[in-house]
Amino acid sequence: HCSVCVHSSSQMTLQVCLEECMEALDLFLNNHFSESLDKLRPRVKESMYHALIYATVLEMQAMMTFQQDDIVNAGNTMKSAQEQLQALHADACYAECLLQRAALTFLQDENMVSFIKGGIKVRNSYLIYKELHTFLQSNSSLQGPNHIHLEGGVSFGIGAFNLTLSMFPPRLLKVLEFAGFSGDKEYGLSQLNDGATTNNLRSMLCALLLLCYYTFLTFILGTGEGDVADAEKLLKPFRLRYPQVMCACGLLVGCTVMMICHQAVVLFEDGCKAQQQWKQFHHMCYWELMWCFTYKCVWRMAYFYADLLSNESRWSKAMYVYMKAAYLSMLAPGEARPFGEDEVELFRRVSTFKQKIAGKSPPTEKFAIRKARRYKASCPVRLPVPVLEMMYMWNGFSMISKRPELTEGMLQTLVEAERTLLESPVNEYSMDDRCVIYLLKGLCLKNQRHIQAAEECFNKVYNSEKKIRFDHYLVPNALLELSVVYIDTGRKEEAIKLLVKAKTNYKEYSMESRTQFRIHAALSKLKADTSDQDEITPL
Repeated sequence: HCSVCVHSSSQMTLQVCLEECMEALDLFLNNHFSESLDKLRPRVKESMYHALIYATVLEMQAMMTFQQDDIVNAGNTMKSAQEQLQALHADACYAECLLQRAALTFLQDENMVSFIKGGIKVRNSYLIYKELHTFLQSNSSLQGPNHIHLEGGVSFGIGAFNLTLSMFPPRLLKVLEFAGFSGDKEYGLSQLNDGATTNNLRSMLCALLLLCYYTFLTFILGTGEGDVADAEKLLKPFRLRYPQVMCACGLLVGCTVMMICHQAVVLFEDGCKAQQQWKQFHHMCYWELMWCFTYKCVWRMAYFYADLLSNESRWSKAMYVYMKAAYLSMLAPGEARPFGEDEVELFRRVSTFKQKIAGKSPPTEKFAIRKARRYKASCPVRLPVPVLEMMYMWNGFSMISKRPELTEGMLQTLVEAERTLLESPVNEYSMDDRCVIYLLKGLCLKNQRHIQAAEECFNKVYNSEKKIRFDHYLVPNALLELSVVYIDTGRKEEAIKLLVKAKTNYKEYSMESRTQFRIHAALSKLKADTSDQDEITPL
């Protein structure tokens, strides 16, 4: 299935190909980006492994830069590699190309709808991996010097499919043409762990996906219970082998240490110093530093990093400008603004930076534009706590759940905002703004284990459903958070009822996909079978 490397059947030639590709990956992961590409480029037309790893490196670059030219270049290179691999009948590498093309389009659309429209047959990738997995299991006695690389590739594919599909709600699986299938999360984790802990060509990909799951995905799309211990254990050998990239890659490593904010700040600042070739590493670190200072309620420092991002990063200028305005709005009315900027003017400009990737705007950008809309009025009604509201969208209240002093700081900020709101004249936004504060106060109280008070806050939002005019996302999220309280206090059946209500009764609200992912994660935690599919087949 994977024995051909170049137009020769020589075992030594295959060995040389694999060794060169491993060396190129080492160069890339130690920040020698140009040298890595230079090593791979001369043989991309004759070696399937060179073609695949060259395309993989370009894809990693595209995922960091978010620049359209890089995305198109990576996509075209991966497509060329795929065609070459198809001609060679190199099944494992071909399946990996399909899977990586899917990952490339995932950054363009959170729901991966563009992935389907683009005609990429990810289902073929799954079927190839499944066939290869069966082949390896039934032919375990067939071993060669390079067999470990095939096993690593299959572990990566089977693990990636099982883990990622286990996180998708059934409704989204239907959109992705995976109706009738679901992933086995634990099996996916074990396969990826096998791939990450052996020295093969895909070990780093397995490790990166595991780190992404243990940290970023479990917090952003899950119930906020990332396994920090497992992430640190997995990270240790790679940190020794690739110290600079592990320090610089804030997106993956950041959440691992986010619980200890002073350590996180040092890590990300070191990450910015570690290399100068790809500024996108810096942008990941800036993003994490922005949230570190947000959790500490140090609005000026958080603003500083949002300003750096708005000037340097192409991911979402609308989001960065919104965050700049949000941080300024958290300062006292008479307090001097950095660079003489004015939050009202910044909020008014947010919509002018709207972008479309593959014909769609990122959901967080849509949310920011919608929230900033009220500042278009000649006498705008200020948002009460825009920073903390956006922090909730990134599940930041779970991030600080083990840091009582940070939760207390958040709660005091919310209490002050609530006092200001109650003293202000009633307007068309008053009820929505109160419910935003109730939701966020509930999260703080939950962190502090004031269970009854937290429940009261979430119920206030739910009971205000008919009075909410703009922020319709609040009710399903309040039900979700109330269900998490019920889960934590052993009220499983009540939790399931609330989750099903949140899942089925509310549609077309802000950040709906993210909420649906979290609902699915909570139901999965409860092992609740609420699927409307006729048949569920684990991969």
